[in-house]
Amino acid sequence: QDFNRLRALCLSQGLLFEDATFPAHVSSIGPSLLPEDKLRRIQWKRPTELQRNPYLIMDGVSRFDIMQGEIGSCWLLAALGSLTLQKQFLENVLPKDQGFQDDYAGIFHFRFWQYGDWVDVVIDDKLPFLNGRYLSVHPRTSNEFWPPLLEKAYAKLRGSYQNLHGGYLSDALVDLTGGVQVQFSLKDPPPDLQEILKAADKSRCLMGCSTSGQLRRNIELRNGIVQGHAYTVTGAVKIRYKNGWKHIIRIWNPWGHGEWKGPWSDASPQWDHVEPKFREALLRNKDDGEFWMSCENFQEQFSWLYICNSTP
Repeated sequence: QDFNRLRALCLSQGLLFEDATFPAHVSSIGPSLLPEDKLRRIQWKRPTELQRNPYLIMDGVSRFDIMQGEIGSCWLLAALGSLTLQKQFLENVLPKDQGFQDDYAGIFHFRFWQYGDWVDVVIDDKLPFLNGRYLSVHPRTSNEFWPPLLEKAYAKLRGSYQNLHGGYLSDALVDLTGGVQVQFSLKDPPPDLQEILKAADKSRCLMGCSTSGQLRRNIELRNGIVQGHAYTVTGAVKIRYKNGWKHIIRIWNPWGHGEWKGPWSDASPQWDHVEPKFREALLRNKDDGEFWMSCENFQEQFSWLYICNSTP
């Protein structure tokens, strides 16, 4: 589908685009994502019906715009969280030639890497709701719509929303970058893991990690870590702590809330032993799903680390 041609056609006819190839219909959700009675209750709404003044992007793109919805798409959203930190990749995926302000015709497009090529995926902007709530990812700011529209385009690429329910973070990282990804088992980590993390952070790689728990997915442990879940690694630093140095890692949960409660978490006493200027620079004490933890705790709590960049 040619985005520019279709948009021009809709504008000339004064119509809002309706995508026959991925329609506002149960077939786009998938037959077994929800019980039948819920599937029948799904409603499709355009952002212009939900908000008086919708935007595709407000104040830039950030991981904190994302809050995971009913679908188990944490593997995609964790990759997306990492993508928002790397603007050089982001512009490939999220073309700037669209929005709700100029030439709006209910049509949007996003790009994903598939089998050695960038594929342009065109969608209409009808989003699925169940009982008045987003079925897919919902934006933290009610009138910013890039997260659910991008997720819809990826669902179309994969065939249905149901096909986003569970997947591999490593696949999503490659689909969003066309890059090369490597994974490390944290149960048998390389001896220089701390250096690998710091180097990857410095080279602006996309990074994610996941917890084990295939049978018990989305179970939140008492320490705040969710089993069978994917997270974004958003930073790795070495800081002065007491009389020495400490390697700490920053991690973000695509739920948009739910954080680690152990050492180096937002309110932990470890931060009292860090110089105030570093504490101010590093610590964001709010329930936004992002937290710090030590490299040792990281290896204990997570099972895999994924690193992706445009070159090996």
